[in-house]
Amino acid sequence: MSILKKTKQIKDITSFSKKYFARINEIISNINFKEIKKIENEFMDLHKKNSTLFVFGNGGGAATAMTMANDLGFDIQKKTKIKQTFKIISLNDNSSVVTAIANDVGYEEIFLNQLKIHFKKNDKILIFSASGNSENLIRAAKWVRKKGGKVISILGFDGGRLKKISNCYCHIKTEKGEYGPVEDLQLMVNHILAHWFQVKFK
Repeated sequence: MSILKKTKQIKDITSFSKKYFARINEIISNINFKEIKKIENEFMDLHKKNSTLFVFGNGGGAATAMTMANDLGFDIQKKTKIKQTFKIISLNDNSSVVTAIANDVGYEEIFLNQLKIHFKKNDKILIFSASGNSENLIRAAKWVRKKGGKVISILGFDGGRLKKISNCYCHIKTEKGEYGPVEDLQLMVNHILAHWFQVKFK
């Protein structure tokens, strides 16, 4: 049941907090951890081929994409002895480029047009999305698949259209509209990967 439905009658933040954390634990218990293993394999393939991962999303997904670019790039370089860290670029970072594309071509093209410039053979994309249905994400994913590239996604709700397009994914199953818990756990998956690779590359 949605966190908002579960907490509708609660009048104090202490009780609300307990219910929120209980809901997070409930969602975690339904995660298929084999899906995270598959994402790890995709990262190791990127590392082996010295290829680039382009990460992006909308709203909270954009924030997590920017965090991942740091956590699995510079942070691993800083905290391990590995010579070559992951090459990760967030397509949300350049506001000049994003707003120019949105203004001149349309918001649906903000990621696709950047990929058309930068995407090369053996590169991959990783998308953070709650609904899995945003048009700008779908267009980018379809284009990459047509180019023979890999699409990785970390999704909420029922997975949406992106679940069907993705080569591999981590599905955080929730009711539609539960953005908070989805975005919490997307960030947690990012941190799992980041801390795991710090251990793996020591």
